[in-house]
Amino acid sequence: MTAPPRPDRTLIAVLAIIAVLVAVALAVVLFRGQPEPLAENTPAGVVQRYAAAVLNNDGAAAARYSTEGRLGTSYPDKPCVPADRPAAGTLRVTLASTVEHADTAEVHVVLTTSSGSGPFGNPEYETEAVFGLQRVNGNWLVATAPWQLTICPVPAATP
Repeated sequence: MTAPPRPDRTLIAVLAIIAVLVAVALAVVLFRGQPEPLAENTPAGVVQRYAAAVLNNDGAAAARYSTEGRLGTSYPDKPCVPADRPAAGTLRVTLASTVEHADTAEVHVVLTTSSGSGPFGNPEYETEAVFGLQRVNGNWLVATAPWQLTICPVPAATP
């Protein structure tokens, strides 16, 4: 009588390595956290904080990074018009480039809006947008913002 065949140790080792790689990849995706904050004294850092405040519906924080409390109106020469922003969690802002001048700067971003789920994955729409910044008392502040990231101040109540 012959002994039963022994399992191939090479196959077991390869399967174990694959399982470890899958576990590590899953851990990286699940625990990657928030992006590192950029320096607050840079145009890109100000836009990062302003956008985070708007996405968190924190108008007071957004105002700290805006010129004259305008909260990043889309057009600097026109009154602020509230916009219907995409729902919370559906808008992603990615830094594309920064152009810095003496007292002004442009921060180019890519805005990615995802909507629901479809049969082939999560449908997304990308658009490029520009934040306009001004240096006020040595600090960079958002002067204009894309409509998706505009918050209008609440007008003061009239007596």
